[in-house]
Amino acid sequence: MIIDYIGYIAVGAVLVVLILGLVNMFRGGSSNTSQKLMRWRVGLQALAIAVLMLSLYLANR
Repeated sequence: MIIDYIGYIAVGAVLVVLILGLVNMFRGGSSNTSQKLMRWRVGLQALAIAVLMLSLYLANR
């Protein structure tokens, strides 16, 4: 089902943003960049949870 692939993409996007945030932190990067990445991560996590819940709902129908 296509919604499953969208879920994988959403979780992958969260992982990428998380890794970028960690790299920025360990390199001593800008705090503004860290805050921006944190906001993106939170938003992507909400999207990923919504997609995964929709996928579970549709799978049980």
